[in-house]
Amino acid sequence: MSHRDPPGIIAPHIPADDWRRAEATGAPLVIVVQAADSTSIPWHRVLIAFGVAGAAAVGTWGLVVALCTLLDATADAVTAIATAAGPIGIGGITFRLARSKGA
Repeated sequence: MSHRDPPGIIAPHIPADDWRRAEATGAPLVIVVQAADSTSIPWHRVLIAFGVAGAAAVGTWGLVVALCTLLDATADAVTAIATAAGPIGIGGITFRLARSKGA
């Protein structure tokens, strides 16, 4: 996270030892303040937001694909079991669980 000075501060803090040494020796004290361009877009925040949204989208599609694969495998297993079981009859009523390939 970038450092932010509270509003109203003109220059960053100058250590007391440096200030006293400059006062005692008469040496100039150079303060360098980098100007911040406040009109630009903070690209790192935008990229992080798009990265999180993209990861969520890819994860959701992965869950959908996994669910479809699971349902497909379940349908194949149920079809194989129903074909192997043949017709089921109770009291004269017969149910065919799956059609034969010839019919």
